[in-house]
Amino acid sequence: MNKSLKTSVALLTLSLALTAGVVSAAPATTSIKNNKTPQASASTAAKTFTIEINGSTLSDTGFQSSSTKEPLIPLRTVAAALGFTVTWNTDTKAVDLNKGNIFTTVKNGEDRYAINKMYTTLGTAPQMKGNQLYVPASFVSQVLHQTISVEGKQIVITPAVEHQNESGVITALRNDGKFQSVQIKGTGTAGIVLNVGKDTVIQMADGTKLAFTDLQLGMTVEAEHAMFATLSLPPQTPAYKITVQDSKKQGTTLATQGTVEEVIKAEDGSLSIRIKGTALSEQSPSEVVLRLAEDTALVNESGEAVEASTLVQGAKVIGFYSPLMTKSLPPIGTALKVVVETVQE
Repeated sequence: MNKSLKTSVALLTLSLALTAGVVSAAPATTSIKNNKTPQASASTAAKTFTIEINGSTLSDTGFQSSSTKEPLIPLRTVAAALGFTVTWNTDTKAVDLNKGNIFTTVKNGEDRYAINKMYTTLGTAPQMKGNQLYVPASFVSQVLHQTISVEGKQIVITPAVEHQNESGVITALRNDGKFQSVQIKGTGTAGIVLNVGKDTVIQMADGTKLAFTDLQLGMTVEAEHAMFATLSLPPQTPAYKITVQDSKKQGTTLATQGTVEEVIKAEDGSLSIRIKGTALSEQSPSEVVLRLAEDTALVNESGEAVEASTLVQGAKVIGFYSPLMTKSLPPIGTALKVVVETVQE
């Protein structure tokens, strides 16, 4: 083969090699000691937290990765240890928790937690790890209302037991089948709403058990409820016990809130007041004349007795009375109880 032909063959061979990509550089020198893959640095590895509830350490642990601002804890394990019922809701694809009067719902990936039918955010969404749903540690204090602290790599949870007592006159009763509540010490955005659950005890002062349907507008009650409440107006809180302070159960009661337009004194010295304002039930009129009988209770919002002298023209009151009234306009009835509202300074 002549020199010119050899040169052409060599160039053709090199061109084919480059086109096919078979020309390779020398292999890079990569050294992996003991054939182990590189591990994540300590700064990015998830931290593990032991969980202690009421002095006992759980078998499951919590964790915190670099992407979360606080530790996450296993929802079912922690909630069950605190006495909550945990159920999977197939309709909403969420976890429902219930204990007494505390209800909440948790959904994977949603930083949206229910508290007494209202919602709050915690800055961290629930996460799935393995087969468990994890929630931020603040869920225990902000939603379940238990005491929690993080000490090093240990999470300590103490079940809350504190209750608070409150007395007041019932101004509203709500029963939509699933949720029941009692409002006392005011109407509208005033006062406080007591959420009633299946574990709420309702009774007379002598211990006689009552049903929710036995409660009536105008009853003075003492309520034992949670230390916490929503930030709504009026605030809402779970009720543990509601005790009726009136000496006897009463039948259906109507109520009208408003201003005393007139104080009427009869020839026999008895008094009546004409109230004009807002009906507090469907059957109640917005204007009514109420006779004050010897057993008519005159109280403030908390159910404490007040003097008859507080019933003057212009006073803000809530009148409670039976449905037995005249057919006149305005109708006339007998007051069972009159709440004289406190004037805010």
